[in-house]
Amino acid sequence: MSYFTLREYVETYSDNVVLRPGALDSRRSERVDVIILVTGVKETAGTRLSKSRYRGISILTIMLGRELRKVPAAKARSHTRKSNNRSPASNRIMPKLLTVAFAGFLAWAYKSIQPPEPTIVGAPGGPPVTGPRILLRDGRHLAYKEHGAPRDSAKHKIVFVHGFHSCRHDAVIANLLSQELFDELGIYIVSFDRPGYGESDPDQKRTPKSLALDIEELADQLGLGSRFYVVGFSMGGQVVWGCLKYIPQRLAGASLIAPVVNYWWPAFPSNLSLEAYYEQLPQDQWAVRVAHYVPWLTYWWNTQKWFPYSSPIARNPKVFSTPDMSILMKHRPNMKHVAQVRQQGDYVSLHRDMMVGFGTWEFDPMDLENPFPNGEGSVHLWQGDDDLLVPVTLQRYIAQRLPWIKYHELPGTGHLIPMAEGMSDKIVKALLLEEIDT
Repeated sequence: MSYFTLREYVETYSDNVVLRPGALDSRRSERVDVIILVTGVKETAGTRLSKSRYRGISILTIMLGRELRKVPAAKARSHTRKSNNRSPASNRIMPKLLTVAFAGFLAWAYKSIQPPEPTIVGAPGGPPVTGPRILLRDGRHLAYKEHGAPRDSAKHKIVFVHGFHSCRHDAVIANLLSQELFDELGIYIVSFDRPGYGESDPDQKRTPKSLALDIEELADQLGLGSRFYVVGFSMGGQVVWGCLKYIPQRLAGASLIAPVVNYWWPAFPSNLSLEAYYEQLPQDQWAVRVAHYVPWLTYWWNTQKWFPYSSPIARNPKVFSTPDMSILMKHRPNMKHVAQVRQQGDYVSLHRDMMVGFGTWEFDPMDLENPFPNGEGSVHLWQGDDDLLVPVTLQRYIAQRLPWIKYHELPGTGHLIPMAEGMSDKIVKALLLEEIDT
């Protein structure tokens, strides 16, 4: 049986050999090395090195996961011819296969990040309209619900802005306000579905300014007068900042209840906002980071199954403190209304909320000036010191930067401030009468 010469070996496994020019030239063979990378047929444990010499040429054989077998020269030449015959076709097919695979991956990725079309209320095949709505300047509908005293005879008129994963039916201030206070002060409250929630049409161009203008137009179409109060809870409290910026001349007063903060507001000291940011659950850190830096991935991030997504969207109870859990045990949600909240799609409601709330704002709330320099109204900010959703440290900083805000920090209280016993009455009295019950 004959075996490869060195030249035949190199020609047979030319794809696996790296050598200097002239390595097979006998006149220079003493000065060059041959490196052979070998893959055979039998598995071995790991990589092995073998050194030898052939007619004065140093040979280093590297066996990657398989053993080297000696092959007869005739078979090697046959193998070389067959390999050379197949090589051109393989070279043509492989790039095409890779191109097709890459194109398929891009198509899959693009489809994954595209949100579905919303299911518009009142449209063919969409949910029915069950309550009153107004037609806004841009052709969108805004659904609303009225509470308390008759609109025309009310002494105090309040617009309530609901929070995340809520709708007009979740007007906690109106739902939990005592009837005695309604009657005594002649209070009228209107709550509305923010765009994309409940029965209000989505607004793909929603911004803090557009929300403030929606509230102003709602007040005008309902005839609430030249001035009215705004009260916002949680994500709805964040909306009130836009009202203070864009329609301060229309406000008689404002209350922000546990308003969600944007960690990227420029006035926050970086160390303070970073510390508060990392107090969130890890999945929420990622969720708000995605909403801020790559908002076009917000839908994908909160629907994929590989990593945990936003805790509030997932209804994870870990975001609620012990005081909050006690309140939730007493106040069971109305499942009929829960179904309405996201009936048009998560993207136009929950995801859009995140993109607006944690995106780049047109203004910094800490640059605002007092909208009531003559004391004709007041702005109140309510915050619990055991709130796991909104960091109290950032609210304290806001209160220090804006001394004209009346800041109320409640010890031993979580995020669900207005749902605590008697708190709705306290919040409304403070806003309308400047009375603070101890």
